Amino acid sequence: MSQPSVRVAGHLGEFLQGRIGPEGPVALVTLPCPSLALQAWYRPGPGLTIHGSGQRLITPERARRFLARLDRRLSGHVKLRAAMPAGGGAGASTAALVALARLAGVAPAPEPLASACVAAEGASDPLMFPHPEQLLWASREGRVLGTFPPLPRMDVIGGFLGPVRRTDAGDGNFPDIADLIGPWGRAASTGRAETLAEIASLSASRTLALRGPRGDPTAALARELGAMGFAMGHTGSARALLFVPGRIAPNAAAALRAAGMTGIVRFRVGVRQ
Repeated sequence: MSQPSVRVAGHLGEFLQGRIGPEGPVALVTLPCPSLALQAWYRPGPGLTIHGSGQRLITPERARRFLARLDRRLSGHVKLRAAMPAGGGAGASTAALVALARLAGVAPAPEPLASACVAAEGASDPLMFPHPEQLLWASREGRVLGTFPPLPRMDVIGGFLGPVRRTDAGDGNFPDIADLIGPWGRAASTGRAETLAEIASLSASRTLALRGPRGDPTAALARELGAMGFAMGHTGSARALLFVPGRIAPNAAAALRAAGMTGIVRFRVGVRQ
């Protein structure tokens, strides 16, 4: 049975992303963002058409192949409206696939849905899971490598900086973050938001040093505005500053815009400790 409308929340980059060891898989810990979501509507009819509100998120041909892997078919008109840019590092393409599957009546079991997403695009964000931020996620393999306790509360403000950069599933040029996984888990288990933000900043700094762009202002903005740290879309243009709850600087949005960021969003993650 199809649903007339679904909503899939995206993310604003990653707290961590990199290889687990020099030859290990590319893995990440996502930064969930309820403010950035994809809405999808479905109207039954002949054939399959997909309208993306100005963004080509998925073609009808890819949609049919994707649904066939899930043993589903869908005919009619699908309308997608994403609050995030494709290639921004906010999960637009994964959210579109998850929404399509739900419109087609796919059961919410996340593992087969993740496998179908990876088969369709070569990589996937863990947006089909109920708490994606608690996963160490192998994005090119569509599998969970480990789990973490719930995040402590943090306030986040961020946006998108520079041109979009779509994920290349064959791109393995990432820094090694194996040494960050244990400290991340320990900080999450004790609710140390400041330590988590420092680890996220270290992961982002390694990626910027290896992949660029040069002169990225996010670290300097975090220092100037009194943030605990920062995170980024390691394969996209998303940038995020991480604050103690209730302490986002009053001029933060203006400062981000002045630095060239667009699509500014403000939200909270984590649970009260």
